Amino acid sequence: MKRQSIKNSTILIVGGAGFIGSHLVDQLIAEEAKQVVIIDNLFIGTKDNLNHALNKGAILHVDNAENQEALTYIIEKYDIDIVFNCATKPLNYSFMNPANTFLTNVLVLKNLLELQRKNSFQTLCHFSSSEAYGSAQYQPMDEGHPLIPLTTYAAGKASADLMLQSYVRMFDLDAFIVRPFNNYGPRQNFEGEMAGVIPLTIKKILDGSTPEIHGDGKQTRDYIYVQDTAHIVLKVFPVIPPGECVNITTDQQTDIKTVVETVADSMKYKGTILKRTARKADVQSHRGSVKKLADMVGQTQKTPFKDGILNTVDWVKKVKGNS
Repeated sequence: MKRQSIKNSTILIVGGAGFIGSHLVDQLIAEEAKQVVIIDNLFIGTKDNLNHALNKGAILHVDNAENQEALTYIIEKYDIDIVFNCATKPLNYSFMNPANTFLTNVLVLKNLLELQRKNSFQTLCHFSSSEAYGSAQYQPMDEGHPLIPLTTYAAGKASADLMLQSYVRMFDLDAFIVRPFNNYGPRQNFEGEMAGVIPLTIKKILDGSTPEIHGDGKQTRDYIYVQDTAHIVLKVFPVIPPGECVNITTDQQTDIKTVVETVADSMKYKGTILKRTARKADVQSHRGSVKKLADMVGQTQKTPFKDGILNTVDWVKKVKGNS
Protein backbone atom coordinates (compact mmCIF):
# COMPACT_ATOMS: atom_id res chain seq x y z
CA MET A 1 0.00 0.00 0.00
CA LYS A 2 1.44 3.37 -1.02
CA ARG A 3 -0.63 6.21 0.40
CA GLN A 4 0.23 9.71 -0.73
CA SER A 5 1.98 11.77 1.91
CA ILE A 6 0.53 14.69 3.87
CA LYS A 7 3.24 16.93 2.49
CA ASN A 8 2.11 18.71 -0.72
CA SER A 9 -1.43 17.24 -0.49
CA THR A 10 -4.66 19.25 -0.49
CA ILE A 11 -6.50 18.28 2.66
CA LEU A 12 -10.04 18.80 3.97
CA ILE A 13 -10.72 18.65 7.70
CA VAL A 14 -14.40 18.21 8.49
CA GLY A 15 -15.07 19.70 11.93
CA GLY A 16 -11.68 21.41 11.81
CA ALA A 17 -12.66 24.37 14.02
CA GLY A 18 -13.32 22.04 16.95
CA PHE A 19 -11.13 20.93 19.82
CA ILE A 20 -9.24 18.01 18.26
CA GLY A 21 -9.81 19.16 14.67
CA SER A 22 -8.10 22.53 15.14
CA HIS A 23 -4.98 20.91 16.65
CA LEU A 24 -4.92 18.52 13.70
CA VAL A 25 -5.12 21.53 11.33
CA ASP A 26 -2.05 23.07 13.03
CA GLN A 27 -0.14 19.79 12.74
CA LEU A 28 -1.03 19.41 9.02
CA ILE A 29 0.28 22.92 8.35
CA ALA A 30 3.49 22.05 10.25
CA GLU A 31 3.87 18.96 8.04
CA GLU A 32 3.66 21.17 4.93
CA ALA A 33 0.33 20.18 3.43
CA LYS A 34 -0.10 22.12 0.18
CA GLN A 35 -3.50 23.50 1.20
CA VAL A 36 -5.63 22.94 4.32
CA VAL A 37 -9.37 23.49 3.90
CA ILE A 38 -11.80 23.34 6.82
CA ILE A 39 -15.57 22.89 6.88
CA ASP A 40 -17.26 23.49 10.23
CA ASN A 41 -20.76 24.65 11.18
CA LEU A 42 -19.35 26.16 14.42
CA PHE A 43 -21.85 24.20 16.52
CA ILE A 44 -19.14 23.85 19.14
CA GLY A 45 -16.00 24.77 17.21
CA THR A 46 -14.89 28.43 17.07
CA LYS A 47 -13.02 30.64 14.63
CA ASP A 48 -10.65 31.55 17.49
CA ASN A 49 -9.35 27.96 17.49
CA LEU A 50 -8.10 28.60 13.95
CA ASN A 51 -6.38 31.97 14.41
CA HIS A 52 -2.93 30.49 13.83
CA ALA A 53 -4.06 28.30 10.92
CA LEU A 54 -5.94 31.04 9.05
CA ASN A 55 -2.87 33.29 9.33
CA LYS A 56 -0.89 30.46 7.72
CA GLY A 57 -3.23 30.25 4.72
CA ALA A 58 -5.82 27.68 5.82
CA ILE A 59 -9.32 28.26 4.40
CA LEU A 60 -12.49 28.00 6.52
CA HIS A 61 -15.95 27.32 5.08
CA VAL A 62 -18.71 27.80 7.67
CA ASP A 63 -21.16 25.20 6.43
CA ASN A 64 -22.77 21.91 7.46
CA ALA A 65 -21.14 18.66 6.35
CA GLU A 66 -24.49 16.90 6.85
CA ASN A 67 -25.37 18.67 3.59
CA GLN A 68 -24.05 16.53 0.72
CA GLU A 69 -24.04 19.50 -1.69
CA ALA A 70 -21.82 21.59 0.60
CA LEU A 71 -19.24 18.80 0.83
CA THR A 72 -19.39 18.07 -2.91
CA TYR A 73 -18.83 21.76 -3.72
CA ILE A 74 -15.77 22.09 -1.46
CA ILE A 75 -14.16 18.79 -2.48
CA GLU A 76 -14.54 19.65 -6.17
CA LYS A 77 -13.55 23.31 -5.83
CA TYR A 78 -10.23 22.53 -4.13
CA ASP A 79 -9.58 19.15 -5.77
CA ILE A 80 -9.17 17.51 -2.35
CA ASP A 81 -6.78 14.54 -1.99
CA ILE A 82 -7.24 13.54 1.66
CA VAL A 83 -10.12 14.00 4.15
CA PHE A 84 -9.96 13.87 7.95
CA ASN A 85 -13.42 13.57 9.50
CA CYS A 86 -13.55 15.06 13.01
CA ALA A 87 -17.21 16.16 12.80
CA THR A 88 -19.38 15.24 15.76
CA LYS A 89 -21.79 16.63 18.34
CA PRO A 90 -20.53 16.30 21.92
CA LEU A 91 -21.46 13.36 24.13
CA ASN A 92 -23.19 15.69 26.64
CA TYR A 93 -25.44 16.95 23.83
CA SER A 94 -26.83 13.43 23.30
CA PHE A 95 -28.72 13.80 26.61
CA MET A 96 -30.45 16.92 25.23
CA ASN A 97 -30.95 15.84 21.63
CA PRO A 98 -30.23 12.11 21.35
CA ALA A 99 -31.44 11.56 17.78
CA ASN A 100 -29.63 14.57 16.32
CA THR A 101 -26.33 13.57 17.96
CA PHE A 102 -26.64 10.04 16.58
CA LEU A 103 -27.50 11.26 13.08
CA THR A 104 -24.64 13.78 12.85
CA ASN A 105 -22.11 11.01 13.50
CA VAL A 106 -23.66 8.82 10.80
CA LEU A 107 -24.74 11.33 8.13
CA VAL A 108 -21.46 13.21 7.75
CA LEU A 109 -19.54 9.97 7.26
CA LYS A 110 -22.18 8.61 4.88
CA ASN A 111 -21.79 11.73 2.73
CA LEU A 112 -17.99 11.37 2.69
CA LEU A 113 -18.05 7.66 1.85
CA GLU A 114 -20.47 8.27 -1.01
CA LEU A 115 -18.14 10.95 -2.42
CA GLN A 116 -15.10 8.72 -1.97
CA ARG A 117 -16.91 5.85 -3.71
CA LYS A 118 -17.31 8.19 -6.72
CA ASN A 119 -13.53 8.91 -6.67
CA SER A 120 -13.94 12.49 -5.42
CA PHE A 121 -10.87 12.10 -3.17
CA GLN A 122 -8.32 9.40 -2.33
CA THR A 123 -7.97 8.77 1.39
CA LEU A 124 -10.31 9.13 4.39
CA CYS A 125 -9.20 9.16 8.04
CA HIS A 126 -12.27 8.93 10.27
CA PHE A 127 -12.23 9.88 13.97
CA SER A 128 -14.21 7.47 16.13
CA SER A 129 -14.26 7.54 19.94
CA SER A 130 -13.43 5.16 22.77
CA GLU A 131 -17.07 5.70 23.83
CA ALA A 132 -18.05 3.26 21.04
CA TYR A 133 -16.73 0.44 23.27
CA GLY A 134 -18.95 1.31 26.24
CA SER A 135 -17.69 0.24 29.68
CA ALA A 136 -14.75 -2.14 29.58
CA GLN A 137 -15.63 -5.85 29.37
CA TYR A 138 -11.89 -6.48 29.87
CA GLN A 139 -8.83 -4.28 30.17
CA PRO A 140 -6.83 -2.92 28.51
CA MET A 141 -9.45 -2.58 25.75
CA ASP A 142 -8.00 -3.60 22.40
CA GLU A 143 -9.49 -2.91 18.98
CA GLY A 144 -11.31 -6.26 19.06
CA HIS A 145 -13.28 -5.22 22.16
CA PRO A 146 -17.04 -5.44 21.44
CA LEU A 147 -18.88 -2.20 20.64
CA ILE A 148 -21.49 -1.80 23.40
CA PRO A 149 -22.37 1.92 23.29
CA LEU A 150 -24.13 3.43 26.32
CA THR A 151 -25.31 6.70 24.71
CA THR A 152 -26.68 7.72 21.32
CA TYR A 153 -23.44 9.66 20.82
CA ALA A 154 -21.51 6.40 21.22
CA ALA A 155 -24.05 4.45 19.14
CA GLY A 156 -23.60 6.95 16.31
CA LYS A 157 -19.82 6.52 16.53
CA ALA A 158 -20.07 2.72 16.52
CA SER A 159 -22.55 2.77 13.60
CA ALA A 160 -20.31 5.07 11.58
CA ASP A 161 -17.30 2.80 12.16
CA LEU A 162 -19.21 -0.25 10.92
CA MET A 163 -20.45 1.70 7.90
CA LEU A 164 -16.90 2.72 6.96
CA GLN A 165 -15.64 -0.85 7.21
CA SER A 166 -18.50 -2.11 5.04
CA TYR A 167 -17.77 0.53 2.35
CA VAL A 168 -14.10 -0.48 2.36
CA ARG A 169 -15.06 -4.13 1.84
CA MET A 170 -17.69 -3.34 -0.83
CA PHE A 171 -15.86 -0.68 -2.84
CA ASP A 172 -12.18 -1.14 -1.96
CA LEU A 173 -11.85 2.39 -0.55
CA ASP A 174 -8.75 3.74 1.19
CA ALA A 175 -10.50 4.64 4.45
CA PHE A 176 -9.54 3.83 8.06
CA ILE A 177 -10.54 4.62 11.64
CA VAL A 178 -8.62 6.21 14.52
CA ARG A 179 -10.26 5.81 17.92
CA PRO A 180 -9.00 8.39 20.44
CA PHE A 181 -9.55 7.92 24.15
CA ASN A 182 -10.26 10.94 26.41
CA ASN A 183 -8.63 14.05 25.02
CA TYR A 184 -7.93 17.11 27.13
CA GLY A 185 -6.00 20.34 26.62
CA PRO A 186 -6.30 23.88 25.23
CA ARG A 187 -9.40 24.71 23.10
CA GLN A 188 -11.67 22.22 24.87
CA ASN A 189 -15.05 23.82 25.55
CA PHE A 190 -15.46 25.12 29.11
CA GLU A 191 -18.84 26.88 28.80
CA GLY A 192 -22.33 25.58 29.54
CA GLU A 193 -23.84 22.12 29.18
CA MET A 194 -21.23 20.81 26.73
CA ALA A 195 -18.08 21.59 28.71
CA GLY A 196 -15.38 18.98 29.33
CA VAL A 197 -14.70 18.06 32.97
CA ILE A 198 -11.12 19.44 33.02
CA PRO A 199 -11.73 22.92 31.53
CA LEU A 200 -15.04 23.19 33.44
CA THR A 201 -13.24 22.52 36.74
CA ILE A 202 -10.60 25.14 35.85
CA LYS A 203 -13.31 27.70 35.00
CA LYS A 204 -15.19 27.04 38.25
CA ILE A 205 -12.06 27.61 40.33
CA LEU A 206 -11.22 30.80 38.38
CA ASP A 207 -14.81 32.03 38.87
CA GLY A 208 -14.65 31.38 42.60
CA SER A 209 -17.29 28.63 42.50
CA THR A 210 -16.91 25.07 43.77
CA PRO A 211 -15.60 22.21 41.60
CA GLU A 212 -17.72 19.05 41.45
CA ILE A 213 -17.37 15.30 41.13
CA HIS A 214 -20.30 13.22 39.84
CA GLY A 215 -20.75 9.87 41.56
CA ASP A 216 -17.99 8.37 43.70
CA GLY A 217 -15.17 9.75 41.50
CA LYS A 218 -13.82 6.25 40.92
CA GLN A 219 -14.82 6.23 37.23
CA THR A 220 -11.57 5.92 35.29
CA ARG A 221 -10.60 7.43 31.97
CA ASP A 222 -7.59 7.09 29.71
CA TYR A 223 -6.55 10.72 29.23
CA ILE A 224 -4.41 11.85 26.32
CA TYR A 225 -3.18 15.38 25.65
CA VAL A 226 -4.77 16.74 22.47
CA GLN A 227 -1.52 17.71 20.72
CA ASP A 228 -0.23 14.17 21.30
CA THR A 229 -3.37 12.85 19.55
CA ALA A 230 -2.80 15.04 16.47
CA HIS A 231 0.85 13.99 16.35
CA ILE A 232 0.06 10.26 16.71
CA VAL A 233 -2.72 10.30 14.08
CA LEU A 234 -0.29 11.69 11.50
CA LYS A 235 2.29 9.03 12.44
CA VAL A 236 -0.37 6.35 11.92
CA PHE A 237 -1.57 7.87 8.62
CA PRO A 238 1.04 6.36 6.24
CA VAL A 239 0.99 2.84 7.72
CA ILE A 240 -2.54 1.83 8.81
CA PRO A 241 -4.23 -0.50 6.28
CA PRO A 242 -7.66 0.39 4.79
CA GLY A 243 -10.60 -0.72 6.94
CA GLU A 244 -8.48 -0.99 10.09
CA CYS A 245 -9.09 0.75 13.39
CA VAL A 246 -6.45 1.79 15.93
CA ASN A 247 -6.75 3.15 19.48
CA ILE A 248 -5.10 6.52 20.12
CA THR A 249 -4.30 6.05 23.77
CA THR A 250 -1.68 6.26 26.51
CA ASP A 251 -2.66 3.00 28.28
CA GLN A 252 -2.91 4.86 31.58
CA GLN A 253 -5.96 5.13 33.80
CA THR A 254 -6.83 8.14 35.91
CA ASP A 255 -9.95 8.30 38.05
CA ILE A 256 -12.14 11.41 37.96
CA LYS A 257 -11.39 12.21 41.63
CA THR A 258 -7.64 12.34 40.81
CA VAL A 259 -8.31 14.48 37.71
CA VAL A 260 -10.27 17.10 39.68
CA GLU A 261 -7.73 17.04 42.54
CA THR A 262 -4.83 17.47 40.07
CA VAL A 263 -6.53 20.56 38.61
CA ALA A 264 -7.21 21.94 42.11
CA ASP A 265 -3.61 21.27 43.15
CA SER A 266 -2.20 22.90 39.99
CA MET A 267 -4.29 26.02 40.72
CA LYS A 268 -3.42 26.06 44.47
CA TYR A 269 -7.14 25.62 45.25
CA LYS A 270 -7.66 24.66 48.88
CA GLY A 271 -11.48 24.74 49.05
CA THR A 272 -14.01 21.93 49.08
CA ILE A 273 -14.97 19.70 46.15
CA LEU A 274 -18.72 19.00 45.88
CA LYS A 275 -20.03 15.45 45.50
CA ARG A 276 -22.96 15.25 43.05
CA THR A 277 -25.17 12.33 42.02
CA ALA A 278 -23.77 10.01 39.37
CA ARG A 279 -24.66 10.67 35.73
CA LYS A 280 -26.77 8.15 33.85
CA ALA A 281 -25.01 5.98 31.26
CA ASP A 282 -21.59 7.06 32.54
CA VAL A 283 -18.82 4.70 31.44
CA GLN A 284 -17.27 3.22 34.60
CA SER A 285 -13.88 2.27 33.32
CA HIS A 286 -11.75 2.99 30.27
CA ARG A 287 -8.20 1.92 29.60
CA GLY A 288 -7.11 1.46 26.02
CA SER A 289 -4.62 -1.10 24.79
CA VAL A 290 -1.67 0.62 23.14
CA LYS A 291 -0.27 -2.60 21.61
CA LYS A 292 -1.61 -2.21 18.05
CA LEU A 293 -0.55 1.45 17.97
CA ALA A 294 2.95 0.58 19.23
CA ASP A 295 3.22 -2.21 16.64
CA MET A 296 2.37 0.33 13.91
CA VAL A 297 4.47 3.34 14.91
CA GLY A 298 6.63 2.36 17.90
CA GLN A 299 6.64 4.38 21.12
CA THR A 300 4.84 7.72 20.91
CA GLN A 301 5.47 10.94 22.81
CA LYS A 302 3.20 11.56 25.78
CA THR A 303 2.78 14.82 27.62
CA PRO A 304 2.85 14.19 31.41
CA PHE A 305 -0.66 14.69 32.84
CA LYS A 306 0.40 17.46 35.25
CA ASP A 307 2.11 19.40 32.41
CA GLY A 308 -0.96 19.04 30.20
CA ILE A 309 -3.17 20.33 33.01
CA LEU A 310 -0.91 23.37 33.58
CA ASN A 311 -1.03 24.19 29.83
CA THR A 312 -4.83 23.91 29.91
CA VAL A 313 -5.08 26.16 32.99
CA ASP A 314 -2.93 28.79 31.22
CA TRP A 315 -5.15 28.60 28.12
CA VAL A 316 -8.44 28.96 30.04
CA LYS A 317 -6.99 31.92 31.96
CA LYS A 318 -5.92 33.59 28.71
CA VAL A 319 -9.29 33.10 26.99
CA LYS A 320 -11.24 34.29 30.05
CA GLY A 321 -8.90 37.27 30.34
CA ASN A 322 -9.68 38.26 26.72
CA SER A 323 -13.44 37.78 26.92
